[in-house]
Formats: sequence, structure tokens, C-alpha cells
Amino acid sequence: MTRSVFDIAHMFAGGLVLVSMMMLYQDRLYALLNVFALHSLVLTLSVAWQALIQNAPHLFVTAAIALIFKAIIIPVVLHRMIRQLGIHREIETVVGVGPTMLAGLGLVALATVVMLRVTPSADPIAREDLAFALSVLLLGLLIMVTRRNAVSQVVGFMSLENGLVLAATGAKGMPLVVEISVAFSILIAFIVIGVFLFRIRERFDTVDVRALDDFKGRRRK
Repeated sequence: MTRSVFDIAHMFAGGLVLVSMMMLYQDRLYALLNVFALHSLVLTLSVAWQALIQNAPHLFVTAAIALIFKAIIIPVVLHRMIRQLGIHREIETVVGVGPTMLAGLGLVALATVVMLRVTPSADPIAREDLAFALSVLLLGLLIMVTRRNAVSQVVGFMSLENGLVLAATGAKGMPLVVEISVAFSILIAFIVIGVFLFRIRERFDTVDVRALDDFKGRRRK
């Protein structure tokens, strides 16, 4: 494998980590959705490149799924959902942006150290892509933990799944049936989450998850 092939693969995987950090910085829903669309587009390019260098045509299906569903359909649907529900478009966070970004940098460093130490004999490109993938996964979890708005938590979940796809494709691909099942699972989860958001908005007139905590507190009294 030539050096340029190695560098391009790492550019895409590292770009996914960078865009995940950009998602942590966003404080408005529309901006967050736009960055998520960019996140999915970078994933598409990364998977397509892996399909090319691994000579694995079935990975182009994964790239197409990421492009159509995650980079286009899901952001567009969430934009419309925000307008229809009249959701407050500023994202409320558990902690400030500064501490969240520092925590994100710490998670990236942790993921890199852990993955490089536990996979010393793996293929170099797969080894480092797995480190990037674990970073994306942990940053997705951080988004879910530090955001109060249910829509932003959905985005965190989707970006987490992008990390899983990056890990699977970087580790010499995955069977086509797994890719299709993952795509349908995500689609079903997205439909359920959409219904869930509508029900929260209808019942509590907000999609802030604190409304559920307040409701549980009142039920216990």
C-alpha cells in the first residue's frame, strides 16, 4: 500500500473526528443538523475510499446508504420536524461549550492511546482507523450526555453509529447483509424517535428531556 493511499484514508477518518468536535461546538439546532450532514458526507467519502483500496464493491452500498439516508434524508426530515413542532432552536447544554470541548479532546486522546495499545499487531491503516472510529463513538456519546434537547440527542446517536460504520469498514469491511440490516435498524429507530418526539411535544409542549424528569418527580410525590 502506497503512502498516499494511507494518508488519504487517514485524512477522511481524521476529518470525521474533526467534524464530531465541530458538532460539540454548535449551540443551534439547524447548525447542528448541517454539521451532522457534513459528518455523514465525510463518512461516505471514507467508506467509498475503503471500498476502492480494499477492492470491496459491496462497501459502495454502505457509502450510498450513508449518503442518501444520513447526509440527505435524515437532516432534511429533522429540519422539517423542528419547524412543524415549533421546537426551541437553541440547544441547552448540561455544561458549557468550553468544558465540553476539553472533555472531547480528552476522549480523543484516550481512544487513541487505548486502541493503539491493544492492537499492536493489526494492519496499520485498520489500527489507526479503529482509533479514529472509537473517538467518533465516544464523542457521539458525549453529545448525547451533554445536550438536553431530544433532537440533539438523536443527532448524537446517529453520529455514534457513524463511528461504528467507520470501525467496521476500516477493519476490512463487513458483510453486505450486516450493512443492510444496520441501515434498516437505523431507519426503524429514526421512525420510532420521530414518533417519540411528537408525543413529547404533544404532552409537555417541549422536547427538553428535563420535562420528563420533572414529570417523574411529580408522579412520585
